[in-house]
Amino acid sequence: MSKKTETLESAINFIGLRYIAFIFSAILIIGSLGLTATKGLNFGIDFTGGTLIEIRLETEADLSVLRENLNTLDLGGISIQEFGAPNDLLIRMPEQPGGEEVQQAAIKTIRASLEETYQNIDYRRVEYVGPQVGEELKKQGLYAILFSLMGIMGYIALRFEWRFGLAGILALAHDAIATIGFFALTQMEFNLSTVAAVLLVAGYSINDTVVVFDRIRENLRKFKKMPLGDLFNGAINQTLSRTIMTSFTTMLALLALWFMGGEVIQGFVDALLFGIFIGTYSSIFVAAPLLHTIGVDRHADSASDHPDAEKLTS
Repeated sequence: MSKKTETLESAINFIGLRYIAFIFSAILIIGSLGLTATKGLNFGIDFTGGTLIEIRLETEADLSVLRENLNTLDLGGISIQEFGAPNDLLIRMPEQPGGEEVQQAAIKTIRASLEETYQNIDYRRVEYVGPQVGEELKKQGLYAILFSLMGIMGYIALRFEWRFGLAGILALAHDAIATIGFFALTQMEFNLSTVAAVLLVAGYSINDTVVVFDRIRENLRKFKKMPLGDLFNGAINQTLSRTIMTSFTTMLALLALWFMGGEVIQGFVDALLFGIFIGTYSSIFVAAPLLHTIGVDRHADSASDHPDAEKLTS
């Protein structure tokens, strides 16, 4: 084989930077786990139980006065926020002890307080989630994340081999933990839409990772004698422009949603924006370098699998 055939362009030495990336990722994971354990997540009503009331007023509300009025009702920590327009409000009331009847009475108390100040209030939705339902949803959300990660690991292991599956699942766990840590740090509301965002991040990240892994496998078949470090660097560099441009265009769409979609999906978009950023990083700096560290079986694929294999290995 000619020397030229055994050469792959490697503009950036990602494998040489792997230990710096591993240290950064270790700090990120430990910090995320620490924040989640100490500060905890700001679970929404989906998980904690309580009542959510969405209203539209005829005029813009004075939130400070409204909060003061509602918090004098002795119903716990009631939160109020604008929901898109200044006259659209979202009111969250925690679960009231005493069952559903007490909860309904608390809703009537809030409505009476609002109607003392504002006229022609449009009650757009009133949602109640009991504490048992909230706990069940919390368990189901955790199971959804764990089972999806296991399923993805199985898919990668079958499509490639178990070493690829192990590297892929570690990179995905890295992305999921970092995204949860982001919510623990910012204390943004963590609800069912956030769980859906974490699952979408896992799917997006593994798509990028599979592209890199597929190029690694292709290069393993083509270049039987090339050092693994050079081979992995070549594969990452070959797919780098595709990875970055895909992430960039996806983020453009998400930014449009963030600015124009309103409060109802902002937490969902926040999770996706951060998750895609960290997923792009892990596809480049974590997944393939981890696979290089774990090691690959260069003889797992037969040389005859590639149409030019005999010519390339001669």
